[in-house]
Amino acid sequence: MTTMSLDVFAELESNVRSYCRAWPAVWTRSRGARLWDEDGREYLDFFSGAGALNYGHNPPQLKQALISYLEEDGVLHALDMSTRAKREFLLRFEELILRPRGMSYRVQFTGPTGANAVEAALKLARKVTGRETVIPFSNAFHGMTLGALAVSANPNKRRSAGVPLNHAATVPYEGQIGDGDSLAVLESMLRPGGGLTRAAAVIVETVQGEGGLHAASASWLRGLEAICRAHDMLLIVDDVQAGCGRTGTFFSFEPAGIAPDIICLSKSISGIGQPMALALVKPDIDLWAPGEHNGTFRGNNAAFVTAAAALREWWSDDALEAEVARKAAIVEEALRGIIAGEERLHGSVRGRGLLIGLHTPVEGLAERIAAEAYERGLLVETSGPESEVVKLMPPLTIADEDLREGLRILAEAAAAA
Repeated sequence: MTTMSLDVFAELESNVRSYCRAWPAVWTRSRGARLWDEDGREYLDFFSGAGALNYGHNPPQLKQALISYLEEDGVLHALDMSTRAKREFLLRFEELILRPRGMSYRVQFTGPTGANAVEAALKLARKVTGRETVIPFSNAFHGMTLGALAVSANPNKRRSAGVPLNHAATVPYEGQIGDGDSLAVLESMLRPGGGLTRAAAVIVETVQGEGGLHAASASWLRGLEAICRAHDMLLIVDDVQAGCGRTGTFFSFEPAGIAPDIICLSKSISGIGQPMALALVKPDIDLWAPGEHNGTFRGNNAAFVTAAAALREWWSDDALEAEVARKAAIVEEALRGIIAGEERLHGSVRGRGLLIGLHTPVEGLAERIAAEAYERGLLVETSGPESEVVKLMPPLTIADEDLREGLRILAEAAAAA
């Protein structure tokens, strides 16, 4: 690739761009688990749009549904007005996701991004309870807007706010205080004299996607829910990255059997990378006044069309769940093989389902592995406060041969790094 082909981005685009620095290609085409750059080089994608492409690039079923809708001059932008596309999505979501799981939630369309869903959840929790403080966890990441940053832990991202980030009290996530009981710490903080007697809500990721792939156990999540109920706090689950099947079940918290008061969804809910985000709200706390929380781009009907198609295609039965479990076992076995073959990694496996990765405490090594993988035609990113985890998020629908090829490339990259 010539330098000239990248000059326009350096000259005209903000310095804030980041992914393009690790992957200096100009992308022209994508399909399934593969991307092609303008020089015709082919790459395997184990990044999946940071989890926004759980069904791969341009899934034909979804693409055709969108093309048909466009050819009919279907409404694309409608704020929060009622449309045929929105009705179809709501009906399919109720039929295929909520009802089979015995769940009752109102669907709030919050805007295009996961941070929009988080902001709505935080605001609603404070409105419902009349309290200000929200409890997040160490290594959490919930978005880059001010409210979401206040409940995020990454110091570099918090620093970007430029103002104090208040009304949050961070407690340790499971396993992040050695052998200590992080829930006991939370309980002690909530006792009289503990310094945190009145909180509006707890917000948690069941797998910390950006925070290093720490995965909470089912028993810890159940204990957390019990604390919320005992202290009259709402429980918010941020399922923006871990949801929509990424960990196996549609919602990442299903194996724990908990019932969050608010669920944040985005990324892969549209199924094809179209911007879309939801806050699922228990009916008894849907206390918004009309227009109290609004925004211009809550009604992306193109996303409603592809989201409904994705639900029909992959969530009418449990076949995808079984496939994710099977493929996750293949990935975990491969990662353990890499660790066993490269003692200098001092490695371990983190995550759950196909939100999984290779942790190494060796400074800079995970980033070098990711760079070596790119040179060999595989896209993987790093995760964690010190970029200490090589993070794998292949499409849930990836073919076995593509999955194994990517894992082979990763092993070569680890050896080279």
